[in-house]
Amino acid sequence: MAIETDHILLEKDGPVARVWLNRPHVKNAVTVELLHRLDEIIKEVETDPELRVLVLRGVNNQFCSGFDLNELLGDFIGTSNAMDVGVLSAQVCDRLYSMNKPSVAVLEGYVTAGGFELMISCDFAIASDDAKIGDFHINRALFGGAGPIYRLPRMLGLRKTKELMLTGKLLSGHEAHEFGLINDSAPADKLDETVENFIGDLTNKSPFMMKLTKMAVNQGLDADIKSLMIMEHFAVGNSLQSADGKEGVQAFLEKREPVWIGR
Repeated sequence: MAIETDHILLEKDGPVARVWLNRPHVKNAVTVELLHRLDEIIKEVETDPELRVLVLRGVNNQFCSGFDLNELLGDFIGTSNAMDVGVLSAQVCDRLYSMNKPSVAVLEGYVTAGGFELMISCDFAIASDDAKIGDFHINRALFGGAGPIYRLPRMLGLRKTKELMLTGKLLSGHEAHEFGLINDSAPADKLDETVENFIGDLTNKSPFMMKLTKMAVNQGLDADIKSLMIMEHFAVGNSLQSADGKEGVQAFLEKREPVWIGR
């Protein structure tokens, strides 16, 4: 089933929500309308019990070149509401990062500026070897408003973060994998197969424990160890008291595949 607007396309494919950025004439550049619709889609995916993972990519073998510069120049640059676009971008990217189901960015073509921010807001990223990936804002004397200064250092450390943000350099998919920025890369003709193999390891897990584990791991660098130990205790207790936890143990002992119910 597909649900389409001018700027974005949602396909529900069994347990997989495939979200396509759909502005090929501008390398799938982001607009305010696209961000609002993406926000709606994230909420829809979160509340649909049949969906287990969100896969984000762009049509025509292009991920996203950033915010639409014509819209940026016409509606925001030099105006009193200039900061509004950064606030909206940050809110939507944070919802993507914090959603209760895992997300995978599939990277082809240009993955720059706002597209780069969408990528680092996903839990995982898999790229075509020849993708062009980087923050890039500094090349236009701009600053990214949706995550580079707080997501990138947690992924890469300060030196590599500065290397990307201060030089504006672009990495190939292969280089981005070696850099530690993405999970995997593949030749263009093997990308779909690589993605499907990767998401297969996400869709067959307990949705209850996927939500709980992601929520806990997301906080792992943002609290002191004692607080995290307490959170870990609660996570263990919840897992041991859950129906899925009981099913996982019984299925292992009975040498069969588990049947998850999501609680």
